[in-house]
Amino acid sequence: IDEEQKFGVKQKEKLRQFRLSVDTLSMSATPIPRSLHLSMTGVRDISLINTPPINRLPVETKLMQRDDEVLKNAILDELARGGQVFVVNDRVQTITKLAEEIEAMAPEAKVAVAHGQMEDHELERVMDAFLSRKFDILVSTSIIESGLDVPNANTIIIMNAHHFGISQLYQMRGRVGRSSVLAKAFLVIPQRGEISQESMRRLKALDKFQDLGSGY
Repeated sequence: IDEEQKFGVKQKEKLRQFRLSVDTLSMSATPIPRSLHLSMTGVRDISLINTPPINRLPVETKLMQRDDEVLKNAILDELARGGQVFVVNDRVQTITKLAEEIEAMAPEAKVAVAHGQMEDHELERVMDAFLSRKFDILVSTSIIESGLDVPNANTIIIMNAHHFGISQLYQMRGRVGRSSVLAKAFLVIPQRGEISQESMRRLKALDKFQDLGSGY
């Protein structure tokens, strides 16, 4: 079972029931609390691949309240070194507005939008164009969290990061830093409004554990 974090306990048990006797190997680059708990209590064996790919660097992670000047500089810095930028929004309804705000921050950049409510062929066209460097910035929902490998994209800005789960944030941060270039992730929270203690603990965990493999 690859990308184990995508499956629930019931789904995984159902897969196991297809055979009376079956060995199961589950794999994930994302720490999942229930799987870690099963390993710590001795119910499941766990193995770690501790050696990162050659020249892979940790993603520099910054937890911050929204400051458009800081975000603008982050985008322009990435573009100046010839890279691309992911900007993740938590809702489809406000993604066009966010894309317009990003375009205002970087008028010279080509901005594309991607989300799960688009037609399949249109979504594929946008993703292919981003991969081919026809766009500089991709404003998207969390659909980018798995399966994407864009070595030239080395800055990710996650808006309203408190609305995402820890595995989603971990996965999305993993979309950058996939080459030998130092990558940066910005976890952005609003300047106003209450954020639950649980959400802040999730964000601070990602902020604290930035070294490769430290998520476990």
